[in-house]
Amino acid sequence: MTINVVERIDASVEVRQVLISVSDKRGLDELVPELVGINPGLRIFSTGGTFSHLEKILGASAGRMLTQVSDYTGQPETQGGLVKTLDFKIYLGLLTETYNEAHRADLRRTQSVPIDMAVVNLYPFRETIARAGTTLEHARGNIDIGGPCMIRAAAKNFIRVAPVVDPADYPSVLSELKANGGKLPLALRFRLAQKAFAHTAEYDRTIADYLGGQTVAEVRACYRL
Repeated sequence: MTINVVERIDASVEVRQVLISVSDKRGLDELVPELVGINPGLRIFSTGGTFSHLEKILGASAGRMLTQVSDYTGQPETQGGLVKTLDFKIYLGLLTETYNEAHRADLRRTQSVPIDMAVVNLYPFRETIARAGTTLEHARGNIDIGGPCMIRAAAKNFIRVAPVVDPADYPSVLSELKANGGKLPLALRFRLAQKAFAHTAEYDRTIADYLGGQTVAEVRACYRL
């Protein structure tokens, strides 16, 4: 396997395309209008309930700046939201390197765009298993797959992308954008990446600990065999 060794990056990256897919919608009412105010040409990609929430926030502007991920990828969401964002165009957009001509060619070939910021948080697994009466099947259904993949992709590519996993970071992101003419500096992107990987690591640890505490008998009790 050949791994790209990147030698050239931009210290600051303009935020023009944003992917927003969150379970915790706190702070979006403040974040999104501010993002639009900073860049009126902003393009937002979103899914499911987040898309509906953003439509309400954006109002009349939604039609020109908000796009369903399924419309962008050409692949409809599967029943129950099982597969929404696991698509080549999404991950090319998150992982593409600015000065890599092969990546640029892939963007042109697939009519994709580089995604500059991913605002993503995860299904509430810890909260689900804390509720009385939660079965292993309920817990299993709240294991997020697409969310951690997007977070990890964005965080790996902190040389170009800002991964935002915590609503508490929205004010600092907005402050940096305003101070830097709509761009996010490397220092913030790197700090957000550090936090993103810690977030997915904790999420996976919670799942592993929970599953490790279950028995096959408890699994069997959830299903008709």
